[in-house]
Amino acid sequence: MKKIRKAIIPAAGLGTRFLPATKTVPKEMLTIVDAPIIFYVVEEAVKSGIEDIVLIAGRGKHAIEDFFDTSYELEDRLLKDGKTEILERLENIRNMANIISIRQKQALGLGHAVWCGKKIIGNEPFAVLLGDEITVKTQQQISLTQQLVDGFAQTGRSSLGVLNVEDSLVSKYGIAEVSNSTPKFIIGSNQERFSYYNASKLLEKPKASETNSRWAITGRYVLTAKIFEILENQKPTKNNEIQLTDALDQLISLEGIDVYPSNSLRYDAGDKIGYLQANIEFALRNPELNEELKNYVIKLAQSLTKGTFS
Repeated sequence: MKKIRKAIIPAAGLGTRFLPATKTVPKEMLTIVDAPIIFYVVEEAVKSGIEDIVLIAGRGKHAIEDFFDTSYELEDRLLKDGKTEILERLENIRNMANIISIRQKQALGLGHAVWCGKKIIGNEPFAVLLGDEITVKTQQQISLTQQLVDGFAQTGRSSLGVLNVEDSLVSKYGIAEVSNSTPKFIIGSNQERFSYYNASKLLEKPKASETNSRWAITGRYVLTAKIFEILENQKPTKNNEIQLTDALDQLISLEGIDVYPSNSLRYDAGDKIGYLQANIEFALRNPELNEELKNYVIKLAQSLTKGTFS
């Protein structure tokens, strides 16, 4: 099977949920503790073996490109100040992946954003990671992107990550219906055994009453180049946009798609609550911040319980 060497990261959204902050700052550059959202996404891709990353950017997203470029003055200052850990992270990302930026000239939807990467991807299979979603592997497990990459290496089929959601959240996601009630299994790169299903149908943000499935599509995919042929002729549907979910639904009948339940923690950092949750939990995992923040959170929870918070 071909190795997944390339990834598309759509980052052209306007970030209207974070206005006025995103009037001049791309939402992907909003920070989670001390690094922008996009940093964690690229880092996940690189650690999954991705070598070439195609950023699909919109107008006013130059800050993303600049972040992954060399900053001689800043890096020299970090070195002199002894802040070698963050310097090393920046250097690793810059050196391990070739960052390519493409402008999405019109905001025509996620499907169109993926199609914009066609000339760079060519006929190779590739990953897609949404630029405002962060996934964090749990202890002794691999990341969701690594799951999909490992799965493709064994099956050669397009795949997507899913998580189980409650009825009230179904209409917020693309939903995957599956054909087999009993999962299949593969062995991942860390010898972990994880499950997958065969997709039978994909629905774009249906009502809970319109499907029995509760498998919500997350922002992680591995796709064959066949998807570009479908997107080439894809018509706009919901919100008058070219939906990736609609194209993937067609791909099921042509090549098949596998569905992998995620073993990772997921943060929708493009949503205010998800963004705040990510900041709190990332900070609690930070050795420098953990103790002080934990004590604060405990006191805050106590005041909320007593009704004394104001």
